[in-house]
Amino acid sequence: MVLDRINFLKDEINKHNYHYYVEDNPTIDDFTYDKLFAELKKLEEEHPELKTPDSPTQRVGSVSEKFFPYTHKHRLYSLDNTYNYEDLAIWYKKITEEYGSNVELVCELKIDGLAISLTYENGVFTTGVTRGDGVTGENITTNLKTVRAIPLKLFEDVDIEVRGEIYMPKTSFEKLNRESLEKGEKVFANPRNAAAGSIRQLDSTITAKRDLSIWVYASILDNVPNPPQTHYDSLMYLKKLGFKVNPNIRLCKDVYEAVEYCKEWENKRSELDYATDGVVIKVNSFAIQNDMGFTARAPKWATAFKFPPEEAVTTLEEIELGIGKTGAVTPIAHLTPVLLAGSTVSRASLHNFDEIRRLDVRKGDKVLIKKAAEIIPKVIKVVDTEERQSKKRYHIPDKCPVCHTPLEFRPGEVNLYCPNPDCPAVNKARLEFWASKDAMDMDTVGPSLIQQLYEKGLVRNPAGFYKLTMEKLLTLEGVKEKTAQNIYNAVQESKTRPLKRFITALIIKNVGKETADILANEYGTLDNLMNASVENLAAINGIGEKMGKDIYEFFHDKKNIKMIKELRTLGVEPPPAEVPKSELFKGKSIVITGTLSNMTRDEANDLIKQYGGKAASSVSKNTSYLVVGLNPGSKFDKAQKLGVIILTEDEFLEMINSSEKNPAEQD
Repeated sequence: MVLDRINFLKDEINKHNYHYYVEDNPTIDDFTYDKLFAELKKLEEEHPELKTPDSPTQRVGSVSEKFFPYTHKHRLYSLDNTYNYEDLAIWYKKITEEYGSNVELVCELKIDGLAISLTYENGVFTTGVTRGDGVTGENITTNLKTVRAIPLKLFEDVDIEVRGEIYMPKTSFEKLNRESLEKGEKVFANPRNAAAGSIRQLDSTITAKRDLSIWVYASILDNVPNPPQTHYDSLMYLKKLGFKVNPNIRLCKDVYEAVEYCKEWENKRSELDYATDGVVIKVNSFAIQNDMGFTARAPKWATAFKFPPEEAVTTLEEIELGIGKTGAVTPIAHLTPVLLAGSTVSRASLHNFDEIRRLDVRKGDKVLIKKAAEIIPKVIKVVDTEERQSKKRYHIPDKCPVCHTPLEFRPGEVNLYCPNPDCPAVNKARLEFWASKDAMDMDTVGPSLIQQLYEKGLVRNPAGFYKLTMEKLLTLEGVKEKTAQNIYNAVQESKTRPLKRFITALIIKNVGKETADILANEYGTLDNLMNASVENLAAINGIGEKMGKDIYEFFHDKKNIKMIKELRTLGVEPPPAEVPKSELFKGKSIVITGTLSNMTRDEANDLIKQYGGKAASSVSKNTSYLVVGLNPGSKFDKAQKLGVIILTEDEFLEMINSSEKNPAEQD
């Protein structure tokens, strides 16, 4: 029968995929594999009703307009970090004091990739989601199906959720960057960025072409008969199901063995074909894990030992000057490319000109660089050599490298600034910020596109975005009709972004996201904000006199008034901020701690604002209430010491419900 043959072919191909992509041990040659795959594809085309989601043919890509939010059934927590073995010993000692000596630990290499969650129902892969903020991620199932190390069908028909880390092997990363350079395309900074960029492609056919893989490191076994009782056994069970589990995990009888594991891999990690920045250490017993529980952000039964940042010596070839959206001039070191912490580094931060003076860095110097927090490379010292004394000292520039306007220092600041408001570099940086996620969130409008738009004279200020037509967009290099439509749609959708985003996008001196949120909640509409007096602004908690004056002057500058008027004429009109439902929490500052049962932290903060209060992030003597969920953190202890009123989640919701039933009784 056709069905029997299709099932046989699916099982055979899935089995061979497992041997090839998970075990790295192929059992048949490519020609034989391709014949099996071609036969399956032909039979499914002839009998489409027999095609199922777990078929290997379903790894083909497709194009999506966007990724959709997905609330995790089980929250993905962060990990607490330590950088020294003494802290690791202290962590372990606290555990043994409560649970007895020699509590077993499991050590796993901490993969520098993209955390994801995979759900299987009856053994079939159904949903794949990014970590996101741990509560809500993005559904990227279609893209994850293209990763051949992720099984579409397990070896047992179980319901299971697993956690893993998507990564790109170093060799594949180097190959991808080589090919990108040859095509004149942008290159990725490191394998993690390459993996993240590949897995979040709207066109999953692109994802399918990238050599991505996965290491699975945890599972939630809700409906598995006779589930494992330890973390180590659960990893062995995941291997049995067909998942790719890192072969370098180790069961340790105590913290001393765990420390030896960390020391071993700190030296050996460069031999691996994937990036790792530390070791994750977990209590092996699930019973102890369950008893220890979680803090507000991390499991108490696990910690991450982070390897010290790698350092490397290379040559400083040139110092480039970068111009930001405020006109600040930032020196950037161009380096002879060198491998550092898993990626090739050719640029590094020099921070500011005071730092250049302190280092006495000169063109041609041998310099020591390291990665700050494993992300941003920075120059930390000059390697002293005899010949460097003959090199010329670096002279601080006196003119903008782009518009040649004399640069200036501002009182109390270490940065140099280009004061020219029409400087092309400043304008492009401002346009990039306007389109960014924190501001007007124009998806698909990135730096390279803005560079083209600016050079062609199509967009020279924010209003220019809203004058773009399909015809103009199609004149850009590399922009076809579908891309042009996506850009046009993104620009149009940004016209009604919330007031707080619009305020952020204006780049008012000293006004960032949080201050923009305060202003939007206080004034409600753009007109109210523009008409606010200095005294009124200064009186707002979190604003003050200096910032109030900056905001007032911005909205009374003729150039800014003209720009805002033009934007509104073009249809850019932020809707009024939501009016509070009541004044229940007016004048009150409320902080959330712990895990809430009925809502997310963001939803709780929105409720506070809806009822007139301020959602604060830290406890102080000005805090009115602390709302406490499960596993509260240090905020709870601080609130108790300060005598802050502490509410349970239920008490918080009851206050809101009571106020709606009895509005006249509100304070």
